[in-house]
Amino acid sequence: MTTSPDLIDSLVPLAEGTPLHAVRHQRNKVVDATQGSYNALFDPELPGLTLAERLLVACRIAKLAGTEGLLAHYRDRLAALGTLGAAQQAALDGKEPAGDVRLAEILRFTTTLAERPVEGDREAILRLPAAGLDTPSAIALAQLIAFVAFQARVVAGLQAIAALGDAADTKATDTEPAAPFVHPANLPRVGEPLRIKGFTSESLEWKAWLPVLKLEEASPAQLAILEASHPKAKSSDYYLLLAHQPRILEERSTVFNAIMYAPGGMSRAERELASTVVSRINGCVYCGSVHAQRFEQLAKRNDVIAQVFEEPQGAGTTARERAIVQASIELTRSPAGFGPAQIEPLRAAGLSALEMLDLVHAVAIFAWANRLMLNLGEPVFPA
Repeated sequence: MTTSPDLIDSLVPLAEGTPLHAVRHQRNKVVDATQGSYNALFDPELPGLTLAERLLVACRIAKLAGTEGLLAHYRDRLAALGTLGAAQQAALDGKEPAGDVRLAEILRFTTTLAERPVEGDREAILRLPAAGLDTPSAIALAQLIAFVAFQARVVAGLQAIAALGDAADTKATDTEPAAPFVHPANLPRVGEPLRIKGFTSESLEWKAWLPVLKLEEASPAQLAILEASHPKAKSSDYYLLLAHQPRILEERSTVFNAIMYAPGGMSRAERELASTVVSRINGCVYCGSVHAQRFEQLAKRNDVIAQVFEEPQGAGTTARERAIVQASIELTRSPAGFGPAQIEPLRAAGLSALEMLDLVHAVAIFAWANRLMLNLGEPVFPA
C-alpha cells in the first residue's frame, strides 16, 4: 500500500480523508506505480544520465507545461544538489547551455518531445548517441520526458476536479440517452479498416530506430519484465527497446495496465476513445490505430472514431462522448489551462469523480505512450 501523501498527493494537494483523496486511492495500483516510476527515474544510482541532468530535463518539461508546483518541486530537488555549473544554470534559466554539447542535445530532444512530439524523428534520436548517450541512457531520457508529461497532466486533472468541489462527486441525472447505433452509410463496416487523413484503424507494426535488446543477451530481470509486460513483448521492437531499462519499464507497464484495465469507473470503450483522441492530437498514427481498433471491438461501432480521425474538435455522437473528447483535447494541449471549466461539462454529462479520474489517467498515459512511440521508432504499414 502507498504511504500517503505521495508526490502527486502533495502537489495537488490531496489531504488524506478528503473525498478526492479517497477517489484517487481507489486506483492504488496507479498511485503506487506512478510513485514507483518517479523513484526509478530519479534514483541517484541510475547510470548514464546524472541526477542533475535528469532534474534539469524535468524542470524544462514542467516549465513548458506551465505546471508551477511540479516545476517548483524539481527546482528544489536540483537546488539540494548544490551549486550548478555555468552550463547547467543557463539551462535552468531556459538558455542555451554553452560549452556543454551533451546537455544541449539532451535539452533539444526534451523540448521537442515536450512541445511537439510528432516532430521527433530518426535523426533527432540518433543525435543522442552522437552526443555520448548509449542506448540505455537514451531510453531512460525518453521515459523521463514522457513521464513528466504524464505527471503534469495527472496533477492538472486532479486540481481541476478538486476545484470543482463537491459537485464532482454528484452524477447529473438529466443526461442525454444514447441513441441506438445506426451505421453511417459512408463508413466501412465495423472490423474493416478506417483510413482518414493519414490515420487508420488497421493493425500496424512498429520499428525501433535504436538497437533493441537481444533475447540471448537479456538479464533475468529483463526477461521477467518482458514476460510480465505483454504476451508479444519478446517479439516486439517496442518492448525490446524499453527493456534496456527494465525497472522503468516494469513500473510503466504497471501504470498502463492499471489505467486501461481497472474494473469499474469509466468504461473500457470510453478509455479507448480518450486514448485515440490524444493520439490523434499528438499525431501518433501507431497508437491511434491500436486504440481505435480496440474501441471498435468493445463498442461495436466506428462512427465516433471516424469523426476523431477527420477532426477531433466537436467529435462525439452523444453529449457524454463530446464532453470526453473535448476534455481529452484540452488536457492534452494545455495542462496549464485545464481547470474546473473543462471538468464541468464532464459532470454535466453524467461522469462521476472516479470516471473523471479514469479519463485524466487515460489522457495522461497517452501523453507518455505517444512520446515513446513517436520518438523511438516509426509505424510500419501492411505491404
